[in-house]
Amino acid sequence: MADTNTNLESATALDTAALVRGGKVSAVEACEAAIQRIEAKNGPLNAVVVKDYDRARKAAKVIDESRTTDDPRPFLGVPMTVKEAHDVAGLPTTWGFEMFSNFHPQEDSPPVARLKAAGAVILGKTNVPVALADWQSVNPVYGRTVNPYDHSRTPGGSSGGSAAALASGMVPLEFGSDIGGSIRFPSNFCGVWGHKPTWGIVPLKGHNPPGTDGVDVPLAVVGPMARSAADLSAALDVVAGPVTAGWKLDLPAARHAALKDFRVLVLNTDDLPPVDDDVAGPIEALAGALEKQGAQVVRKVPGLPDFASIHENYLRLLNTAITRGTPEARPVDAHVYMNLLDAQLNLQRQWANIFRDIDVVLSPTFSTAAFPYTDEPDWGKRTLTVNGQAIPYASQLMWAGLATFPGLPSTAVPLARTPDGLPTGMQVLGNLYEDRTTLQFAELLQAEGLSA
Repeated sequence: MADTNTNLESATALDTAALVRGGKVSAVEACEAAIQRIEAKNGPLNAVVVKDYDRARKAAKVIDESRTTDDPRPFLGVPMTVKEAHDVAGLPTTWGFEMFSNFHPQEDSPPVARLKAAGAVILGKTNVPVALADWQSVNPVYGRTVNPYDHSRTPGGSSGGSAAALASGMVPLEFGSDIGGSIRFPSNFCGVWGHKPTWGIVPLKGHNPPGTDGVDVPLAVVGPMARSAADLSAALDVVAGPVTAGWKLDLPAARHAALKDFRVLVLNTDDLPPVDDDVAGPIEALAGALEKQGAQVVRKVPGLPDFASIHENYLRLLNTAITRGTPEARPVDAHVYMNLLDAQLNLQRQWANIFRDIDVVLSPTFSTAAFPYTDEPDWGKRTLTVNGQAIPYASQLMWAGLATFPGLPSTAVPLARTPDGLPTGMQVLGNLYEDRTTLQFAELLQAEGLSA
């Protein structure tokens, strides 16, 4: 049945689904082709660390037996992998901890179940750092994942295996998570697309430290990664929404349908980390291209937050969330926690005022392209090189926190390559619950050839 003119390695997820729906490729053939790509490419990269081929083949066969020419499932027969931290029934969820090597949840997370119901075929899981707590993806259970563009460098983290699998052509769709840049940073380092949703719109259940199940973690989100912006939008439609009856999600439509209608703020202030010229240059070039398209591009607006101050609040809430339950944690009292939530609410209101006059904010995703792996365990001793100067490693949390602390949506967009051939990009921030606006903007950039 396979169409010999079809290149499944470069096809997007939606393109692959269209091929399966139209009978040009069977779901089994798409599955087998992806398995062959993983087996051929994964060795030196170590991106896919849990393989579930037999069940994937069975799932693909069921799709072929049930497929119709007007099948509404958006990811019909699309082979994909998911970040190791997401529960998939019967597969290990370790978060990189050796002590959890034998933990096998018996239920899919809600987003994984929704992706399966939408026709996706899960081939396995991709690598993460220990506790999802680094921008390098290495752990004692599965080892180290490397960047497809330079094996001495990180693919990012904590969704590093996800980005490497996408960038190398193994799969067209992935599902990651983000609390400190963990979708956006790997997307940036590997030249793929990623979306950090508005906090709370995609269920977090099934994305918990192994063996735990509690309230949704403040700041944390789960979301899609792909090789096209349109795939991100389609995936968000599949995974977003409540798990309980009583309310429904109704995201507003994108603000505009053409780039010329967008009002764009290019963020550039002195209280944010310095940015390497190889990263800043493509963003400035894009700003010029947008102006030529007729978009309104500004670099200053009144009422911008005090980024240094909000960063401190972000770090306090982040540390409260990620150290909960650890033996040496120093918990904050309830009133301090509530004060942080007040600060978060005030920041959301501040951004809402800004978004009355602009539609999207463009900023670097990270100050540099993918950096070389380091074995230094102490973040305080790690540095990054920006235009020949060393800056603190942890400074990059400021780029993550721009969207994470107020819970805003942020779409990672690949833009260019450095002289060494490494990908660079940016993030597109929108107002609370305006995920469709940042995604639409990203789709328009890709359609106009303004992205990598």
